[in-house]
Amino acid sequence: MKKILFAASECVPFIKTGGLADVVGSLPKCFDKKYFDVRVILPKYLCMKEEYRDKLEYINHFYMDIGSQNQYVGIFKTELDGITFYFIDNEFYFSGAKPYGDLLWDVEKFAFFSKAVLSVLPVIDFRPDIIHCHDWQTGLVPVYLKERFQGGEFFRGIKSIMTIHNLKFQGVWDVKTIQNITGLSDYYFTPDKLEAYKDGNLLKGGLVFADAITTVSDTYAEEIKMPFYGEGLDALLRARTNDLRGIVNGIDYTDYNPTTDKYIPVQYDAKNFRKEKCKNKKALQEELGLEINEKKFMIGIVSRLTDQKGFDLIAYVLDEICQMDLQVVVLGTGEEQYENMFRHFDWKYGNKVSANIYYSEALSHKIYAASDAFLMPSLFEPCGLSQLMSLRYGTLPIVRETGGLKDTVEPYNEYEGTGTGFSFCNYNAHEMLGTVRYAYDVYTNRKREWNKMVDRAMAKDFSWDVSANKYQDMYDWLIG
Repeated sequence: MKKILFAASECVPFIKTGGLADVVGSLPKCFDKKYFDVRVILPKYLCMKEEYRDKLEYINHFYMDIGSQNQYVGIFKTELDGITFYFIDNEFYFSGAKPYGDLLWDVEKFAFFSKAVLSVLPVIDFRPDIIHCHDWQTGLVPVYLKERFQGGEFFRGIKSIMTIHNLKFQGVWDVKTIQNITGLSDYYFTPDKLEAYKDGNLLKGGLVFADAITTVSDTYAEEIKMPFYGEGLDALLRARTNDLRGIVNGIDYTDYNPTTDKYIPVQYDAKNFRKEKCKNKKALQEELGLEINEKKFMIGIVSRLTDQKGFDLIAYVLDEICQMDLQVVVLGTGEEQYENMFRHFDWKYGNKVSANIYYSEALSHKIYAASDAFLMPSLFEPCGLSQLMSLRYGTLPIVRETGGLKDTVEPYNEYEGTGTGFSFCNYNAHEMLGTVRYAYDVYTNRKREWNKMVDRAMAKDFSWDVSANKYQDMYDWLIG
């Protein structure tokens, strides 16, 4: 039996700010329980949902030095869907209304968490073969493992994996402060270890000291070795190219299932979508006050409204898109300029654009089910989950060929009759506009071809089971 411990800063259903939580919550359930004992360790945030916080069972506590302080480390646990979850308790660090806030405070709190992850293992009597660390918040786990824990009998031979969900976030602060917080010696703060461009960098520490590195799609694994996508760490990632692999994320096929989805008015499947899917469109048009017409081409957007997601391209050509006979439905929050941009277009083209500047789980499902196409013109996209959800609902993605979008959406080829969506290559507003027009044309004038594409999209399997098999192969390779 191989033992794996996932260390992460968030995980559904306990606490979530982004896609990382979905991965850590969904993936452990999909491993073959005959061969793998996978457990998860998280911070015990005060802002965690109360229904889950109340179910946690106290195990033990001790005190641990971090920098110049001696801090309380409480250990709690619970079981959910057959997986054991451990929680590190310390109210000094993990109270607060949100899991993240001020970066310096986050650096200190996740340095504490990383050291605590290793310190609790003998206490809970769980010796993992591999500690699988997620993003910069756990970047110090591989460092501490090699620096002070590996000497002990219990820890000898434990391997670590670092998974990059988004390379943009690295946990960077000045060297002196990070040294004081972590208690690591000068030896660790050189350009081949934790120091990057004269600062301390927690993610870099993880990437240097981990035994293997993964990221969340094949294309992103290649892209981050180049300066444009490498966020200053491309040289390190090129150097570790033999230890780096991309494994695309999945989505939870029970949560996202048009045949059983409780959020959508009319359930449908791959056999009856031609008749049933459009009923969701009419229900959404009515709910949002758009013209009710099932033949209208509807484009959905569910996203954080940030530069990374390509909204400057949309801002540039939305006037031209709105000259077509279509509807655009937007859901999300983010940078003020894009929130206001969509509000403006909603005001200007009220019968065509619906801007919903908030977040709602129910409305997101309704948009995936009702739309004909889903627009995602990202500047970079490590994996992306929205395009996987839209494929599942037979809503054809229009994406830029980057990262996970390139790996999961096959562009339509009218000559070969292949493809599950539409894509464009360059980060260019008019190239995107041309692709939207092309999709509109196929939908309007070649409906049979469009429906065949929906058939192919809904037949794709991006469930977690596929990804879990690839992780199992990697664990086997690493442990031998």
